[in-house]
Amino acid sequence: MTFEEYAFARTAALVRFARLLTGDEHRAEDLVQDVLARAYARWGRISRTDRPDVYVRRMLVNAHHSWWRRRSSGEVSVAAPGERPTTTDEAAEVAERDALWRLVRALPARQRTVIVLRYYEDLDDARIAEILDCSTGTVRTHAKRALTALRERQGAGVPVTTPTGGFR
Repeated sequence: MTFEEYAFARTAALVRFARLLTGDEHRAEDLVQDVLARAYARWGRISRTDRPDVYVRRMLVNAHHSWWRRRSSGEVSVAAPGERPTTTDEAAEVAERDALWRLVRALPARQRTVIVLRYYEDLDDARIAEILDCSTGTVRTHAKRALTALRERQGAGVPVTTPTGGFR
């Protein structure tokens, strides 16, 4: 498979995955673009692996974690200026999804990554462990701790803060 074929077939899925990791559509697109540019330079080696998708997803996870480590990443996401009006049923669904997503966003990076890979990308523990370069036991531990934290916060109505410390 050529890089062009891979990029054409997988870019949408990679952007969706990155958006779930970052919580920001524009940051996700930038992240995928950066990772695909780096993957293009190494495509000869990446394409020889058994599963190039695992390699590229790992690159996305690592790039996302590196971005958070850099304190120069002081970008602040803002809501879209032109929100579309919704019906009351859809509004309740969106509010519920938003509340849950805020709880997920408040998790530590590794726990959030495991939750995104398991429940949004529908990957099993072995594949997640391969992407994160850890054991399946570590994946299960992160998932258990994340789900416990989500249940506690959702039941307690704890205010959710963003990773930068501000309230949302």
